[in-house]
Amino acid sequence: MTEPTRPSEAEPPAGHPHPAGFPGGPALFRLDPRVAHLNHGSFGAVPVPVQEAQAALREEAHADPDAFFLAVPDRLAAARTRIAAHLGADPDGIAFISNATEGANLALDAVPLADGDEILVTDHGYGTVVAAAARRAPVTTVPLDPHLPDEDAVRETVLAALTPRTRVAVLDHISSPTARLIASPRLLADLRERGVTTVVDGAHAPGMLADPLAGGADFWFGNLHKWGYAPPGSALLAVAPQHRHRVRALVPSWEDQHGFPRSVEYRATVDYTGPLAAPEGLDLLERLDAAEVRAHNSALAAHGAALLAEIPGLTPLPHGEALAMRTLRLPAGVADTPVRARGLRERIAAEQGIRVLIWPWPGGGGIRVCGQIYNRPEEYERLAGVLPSYLSRA
Repeated sequence: MTEPTRPSEAEPPAGHPHPAGFPGGPALFRLDPRVAHLNHGSFGAVPVPVQEAQAALREEAHADPDAFFLAVPDRLAAARTRIAAHLGADPDGIAFISNATEGANLALDAVPLADGDEILVTDHGYGTVVAAAARRAPVTTVPLDPHLPDEDAVRETVLAALTPRTRVAVLDHISSPTARLIASPRLLADLRERGVTTVVDGAHAPGMLADPLAGGADFWFGNLHKWGYAPPGSALLAVAPQHRHRVRALVPSWEDQHGFPRSVEYRATVDYTGPLAAPEGLDLLERLDAAEVRAHNSALAAHGAALLAEIPGLTPLPHGEALAMRTLRLPAGVADTPVRARGLRERIAAEQGIRVLIWPWPGGGGIRVCGQIYNRPEEYERLAGVLPSYLSRA
C-alpha cells in the first residue's frame, strides 16, 4: 500500500464545510489509523468496550468449559431479552443467529410451498439471500431502477410484479449496494393484504434505524455486527407469532424440545461469545445517544456523497435522509461486472489505503460510502481527490 495522504493535509473543498466530529468516537475503536475505513456497512467494526466484554466471556469459557456451555441456553435467553428491549421486540419472537443468510434459510424453510408457487425478489437483493430463495421455488426478479425517486415508486414497482403464483416476497429493508429503503411499512401492509408472506432482509437495520422492526413482516432478520456495534456472528431472526411453530433449526439441536427460539440459537459447541456480548453494543449505542450517533453518521455519509457528486460522471442515487450510507452511480462502463468492480475496489484499497464499496451493475456500477463515529471528513476528501484518476483508467 502506498503512503496515503495525511488527514491533516487535506483541505475541505469550497462549499463543503467539515461536519463536526463525534467526541471520543475514533478512540472507541482499534482501527488502523493509516486506512480510511469508509465501508462500515459491509463488516462493521467492534468498539473496544464490546471487544473487552467478548474477551472476558472467552476467558470464562476457557477457565471452565463445562460450566460455560451448560449455562449457554439460559444466558442466550437473558441476552436476547436485553436485545429485545432495545429493539421493541418480543423476546420470545426473536432468536440469535449467525448472519442474515442463515436467517433467510430459516425463514424460507418455515414457509409451506406447493408446486407452482413462486418467490418474488428484486435485483437489489443480497446474493446469498436470493440464492436461498432460488433453492426453494421459482424466482421472479423485479428490476428496480436505482434512480426510482422515492419509496412510493419502489412500492408500485414491486406490487406491479406480483402474479397469482407469488407466495413469498423476499425484500431488503435497506438494500446493501444501493442503500435504498425497499420493505417500507406500507409495502409490507399491501403484500399482507394480498396474502403474500413477507421475508425481510434487515441486515443494515439494527442500530441504523430507530425502529427496525416497524412494518410487521412475517419474517425479518438483521445483523447486529454492522450498526449495532456487536461482534461478528451476531444477528437476529424475528418471526411473527403465527409462523413460530414451523421454524426449525437448520441442524438438530439439543434444545429442539423447547421450539423456537431456543432450538435455533443453541448449536452445541460453537463460539457463543459474540451473541452474549451483543447487548453491550446496543447498550453502548444508547449511552452515546443513539439519535445523535445516527444524525452524525448520516451527515458524514451525506458529506462524502456531496464531494463525490462533484466528480464528472458520478450520479447520486435517491436515499433515505436518515441512512448512514450513500451511493452514486459510476460512469458508463466502469465496474459493470463483478470482476471489474472488485478490481477497482482492491486497487483503491492497496494503493490509497481507502476502504470503500464498489458494486457491479449492468452498464456501469456504483460506489457506496458509509458514515460512522470513527470517521473524519478528511477521509472522504482523500477519496474524492484520488477517485477521478482511477475512473479515467477504468
